[in-house]
This record gives sequence, C-alpha cells and structure tokens, in this order.
Amino acid sequence: MIDTWYKLVDALLPFDWAHYVFMKNALLAVFVVTPVYAVLGTMVVSNRMAFFTDVLGHSALAGIAIGVICGIHDPTWPMIGMAVILAVLVNVFKGWTRASMDTTLGVFLAFMVALGVTLLSRQGGFVKYTRYLIGDVLAVTPSEIAWLAFISLAVLAYWCLAGNALILTSVNRSLARSRRIRVFLLETSFTVLLAVVVMLSIRLVGVLIINSLLVLPAAASRNFARDTRAYTSWAVIFSMVSGVAGLVMSYYWGTASGATIVLFLVGCYVASAAAAHIVKDQRQGRAG
Repeated sequence: MIDTWYKLVDALLPFDWAHYVFMKNALLAVFVVTPVYAVLGTMVVSNRMAFFTDVLGHSALAGIAIGVICGIHDPTWPMIGMAVILAVLVNVFKGWTRASMDTTLGVFLAFMVALGVTLLSRQGGFVKYTRYLIGDVLAVTPSEIAWLAFISLAVLAYWCLAGNALILTSVNRSLARSRRIRVFLLETSFTVLLAVVVMLSIRLVGVLIINSLLVLPAAASRNFARDTRAYTSWAVIFSMVSGVAGLVMSYYWGTASGATIVLFLVGCYVASAAAAHIVKDQRQGRAG
C-alpha cells in the first residue's frame, strides 16, 4: 500500500520536495491525523477541555520516565498508559472534588511535568528526550503511519456511535442524563480515546504544540459555523489545509514542521475571526 502511495505522489506532484521518501511519509501522516485532530478538537473546544489536552501532552514526560525506569525501549506504551490513567483520574476527581476543573488540572499538570523532568534529568539524561518536546513529523515511518491510520478509523467509528451523545452532553449534562446517557462513562471513554491519540502523535508534533493542533482548527471553525455539521467540516478543512501548507513550507523555509503547521492554523483562526466580524457588521448595518 505504501508503494502505491509513493507512485501516486510521484505522478500527481511534480515538485522537488515530493521526490523524497521522508516527505511522502510525512504528507501521508498529515492526511491521516489532521482530520482526527479536527474531529476531536471540536469536542475539546465545546467542552472547554483545551487545558486538559495540554495536561495530557505534558504527561508524556512522566510516561517516558517510567518507561526508562522499567527498562522499556519504546516509550510509546508507557506514555499511553500514563495518559489513560490520567484521563480516568481527572474524570474521577471531576466527579467528587470541590475544586474547580482548572485547579484540578493545574495540580495534575504540575505533578506530571515535575515527575517527568525530575526522573529524566537524573545524571543529566534529559537532553536525550528533548525531541519529544518538539517532535519531528519528517521522521515518521510506514509502521507508525499504519498505527495512526488504525487509531484514526477507531476515532471515526467512535464518533459515528457516540458523537450525538457527546454533543448533547456538552450542551446540557442534565438533559443527557434524562435521555439515559451514561455521562461519566461517555466522558471517560472520550478522554481515554483522546489520550491515546495525543500520545501516538507526540513523536510527530511534540509536547509543546500538540494542544494547538487540537484546539486551533475547531476554534477557527467556531467563529462562523452555524451548525454542528459545518462546525466539524470547516475544522477538518482548516486542519488539513494548514497541515499540508505547513509541511511544504517547512521544507522550503528549513523550519520545524509541527510549529510551521501551527503558524498556518493561527492564520486560519485570525482570518476566520476577521471574516466573522465583517459579516456581523454587515448584518447589523442591514438591520439598522
């Protein structure tokens, strides 16, 4: 399948950057993960979970540290395990603590970052793991793309089954309970799925900007989308267009791919906010 993708890129994209295998792999990874970021991001923004995804990203440091202590060569599974535990604990704390969600997340963020940095910095070893802070989509391998494709299909299947219930829960939790929706289980399953996606993406985009890739497409779409379908559709468009544009321009500019993609997403957000403001002024002018 990967060979077919290479031949397709060679046939359709007669550009210098498209001749490199690492760019072909990165482009395929962008096509696979950006729609997933957009779909999950719509629920992240609607449920005001932007800070939560930031905490999830930073929990990767603690997962890596635990993997190192346990002698696990590939830190992916320790990172996923730590993120899943964190997702469940946050939902449990959310249910019974009297502290605000921001305060609870702040405590978890401080603990995860401190634990990860403390353990990884033993004997000056932290520098070996700085690549996880920035990420490198250009280093993605076909096997990693296969994993990303699998989890992407899982996210889309989950969205088809639970998307409406998630939207209703984000609007009115009491109404969702009256419709016999198990809110706690639904929210926990969503946060666990979100945790897995974030951890599998850390190698590509890094701890520092994973939150931006989830939040910005949905935030840009929300500026002018009037219904759920448009909200999700525009988020996917913003995410994919920015992903491809950022990847290609990072090749020509010699910059970090993930950060360049985020800059294009910021541009989409600013443009959508300006467009929404112009439309609003026009409507008020007609009404006046």
